[in-house]
Amino acid sequence: MGKPAQFEYAEAFARNIGWFTEAEQSALRGKRVAIAGMGGVGGIHLLTLARLGIGAFHIADFDSFDLANFNRQFGASMATVGQSKVDVMEEMVSDINPEAVITRFASGVTVENIDTFLQGVDLFVDGFDFFVIDMRCRVFARCAELGIPAVTAAPIGMGTAYLAFMPGKMTFEQYFQLDGQPEMEQYMRFYMGLAPEGLHRPYLVDASRLDLHAKTAPSTVIGCVLSAGVTGMMAVKILLGRGDLKPAPWHYHFDAFRSKLVVKRVNKQAGGQEPGQSSDVRRRRG
Repeated sequence: MGKPAQFEYAEAFARNIGWFTEAEQSALRGKRVAIAGMGGVGGIHLLTLARLGIGAFHIADFDSFDLANFNRQFGASMATVGQSKVDVMEEMVSDINPEAVITRFASGVTVENIDTFLQGVDLFVDGFDFFVIDMRCRVFARCAELGIPAVTAAPIGMGTAYLAFMPGKMTFEQYFQLDGQPEMEQYMRFYMGLAPEGLHRPYLVDASRLDLHAKTAPSTVIGCVLSAGVTGMMAVKILLGRGDLKPAPWHYHFDAFRSKLVVKRVNKQAGGQEPGQSSDVRRRRG
């Protein structure tokens, strides 16, 4: 075996240069991102942002890896079954960038630690499980109050649906309108707000696997990887202030299986039209 390589940030991320300037890469090194959830999307979000050279993270998850995570979660393996997700993902990031500053929230995000979780961050990335509605709403609401950009990208079948919530623009609650609704209605509104066009529905071969009452849903690594890619894109645009990114009420849904992309502006105001009742502004189909 050869001598272990000595880590040098500039060399490790040199292949980013060309798409980023050296000054932009240096700027990413100084950014801090909070990610809630280290599972299907949260874990690959973290690794993607780490490989972009972002220098600091707040990561939260109370769970540990098990066999049911193997199909999609990048930290899940025989070697990590039973291990804490935040511990495993912290080690993976440290192997990519030993200089990364990682603050762990091993009890997950709670009412008591939301402000600490969001303290000093430049961006919040939603990696919560689909069925975690209450805490997701609380974190997005606090981001709006603190002026922190927040993004969500959901794996939908073999595609991804994604939105950005920017300071001073439409909030998460104004878009999804979940407050005060029964649990099942919240799930449906969140689901329809993410993917109102339903590009994924024609190829769902076993609908019984989607059961909101049992809080179970099928998932693929394809959707998770695509979600991480668009999350990295949104992070770059937000953190570097470069490129066109339309925040909510603009909604994006790309389905790789059907080679279709829908970009829509949801035609409603706070307290008005429901998510999913939208007017098509632009649609591109492959």
